[in-house]
Amino acid sequence: MYTDINKISSRDYIVVVKSRVNNLKNLSVALPRNKLIVITGLSGSGKSSLAFDTLYADGQRRYVESLSSYARQFLGRMDKPDVDAIKGISPAIAIEQKVKTRNPRSTVGTSTEVYEYIKLLYARIGKTYSPISGREVKRHSVADVVEFAKGLPENMSILIYAPIILNGDRTLKQQLTVLMQQGFSRMIYKGKMEKIEDVLQHISSKEKKGANYLVIDRIIIDKEDPDMASRVADSAQTAFYEGQGTCLVDYTVNDKTKTATFSNKFELDGIIFEEPSVNMFTFNNPYGACKTCEGFGSIIGIDEDLVVPNKRLSVYDNCVACWKGEKMKEWKEELLANAYKFDFPVHKPYYRLSEEEKELLWNGNEYFEGIHAFFRYVEEQTYKIQYRVMLSRYRGKTKCPDCRGTRLRKDANYVKISGKAIDELVEMQLEDAYHFFENIKLNKHDRKVASRLLVEITNRLKFLNDVGLGY
Repeated sequence: MYTDINKISSRDYIVVVKSRVNNLKNLSVALPRNKLIVITGLSGSGKSSLAFDTLYADGQRRYVESLSSYARQFLGRMDKPDVDAIKGISPAIAIEQKVKTRNPRSTVGTSTEVYEYIKLLYARIGKTYSPISGREVKRHSVADVVEFAKGLPENMSILIYAPIILNGDRTLKQQLTVLMQQGFSRMIYKGKMEKIEDVLQHISSKEKKGANYLVIDRIIIDKEDPDMASRVADSAQTAFYEGQGTCLVDYTVNDKTKTATFSNKFELDGIIFEEPSVNMFTFNNPYGACKTCEGFGSIIGIDEDLVVPNKRLSVYDNCVACWKGEKMKEWKEELLANAYKFDFPVHKPYYRLSEEEKELLWNGNEYFEGIHAFFRYVEEQTYKIQYRVMLSRYRGKTKCPDCRGTRLRKDANYVKISGKAIDELVEMQLEDAYHFFENIKLNKHDRKVASRLLVEITNRLKFLNDVGLGY
């Protein structure tokens, strides 16, 4: 049913009468007020002409004209649209649509700020584990030594001692002389308990090397003695000082002497670790970023997708594109001839190879030279034009070989929470990450420290999952 546009009330509708802006041909339309309206149509049908060049332009023009002349000089003036009449228009605003400039270091985690809270969480409650033994790295204190001593059986004899550190250019003889002057009387020299004065009589004046230890105290465990704990504490403190951070305690188990090592340095298995901090997990910061890729996660190198364009092929069927041709096929033939020696599946499609098998193909072994060795050979031949062309053909952005795309320094992944390093966590799908934080198991102390951070993380992950980004 046709309704006369001029009879529609401007109290309930925004009425446009015969708009001729751009490609609009005398368009008359009534739009209900206080409603969400979507204008759709083919490209070039006049959607923007109606929304921006007609409705917004007139609403903005009328609003600016209502202001003082002083205020109008700071605002842009818009021309009156080519239209017979617009009724019921209100002051209008338009939000510009633009593509967000993308930072190559940005991730979903940084854009949503989830990663900021995850960094804080790892810095506050993360536990560092040695990559050699898998044991937790701890900085020991005097209290740890006291607690250890209290846990030993009654009447057990313990020996507290420390390594002898030669200060400056001192020889062992000079150092022992100083220690005697400080009041120490015994040491462990070449595995035996000796008096320092006896060792000084036969030791060479030039001797420097050797595993020698300074005996601090020998204590009998007596838990009823109120002074035992303070005596252990004093001895441990002296051992930490003289041993420059190391205190050793000998105790007996089943008639066998064992040694407990305490260190007030953050070290284990001969490695000194960095204590977790927020910057350690920040790939936008030089301190935390991988030194090879500078925090981008990728470098310009040999692109796997260019080297193996068809991953359904096997090595035997020439999946390695650069190993084709009369000369280059020698590299493939070397692998085929020796594959039986290390059970490499030359007939298995590339996409079905395990990560270990792919790594072997790329790095090679004693029986054949891998893809990386092939390209090192090509780089050595780049004084020839054909090798320069070949090298450029396979170059592209590739995953950083050091951080494997995690963007972080290597030791950042030694820090774990509930068994997960931060690189494992950020590789999870959002849905899995949400369930991880929802069900995370922490001790009472860590739970208290992390409570606010966990709320922020789970709230953001839940929202991302709820809007359909769980993948």
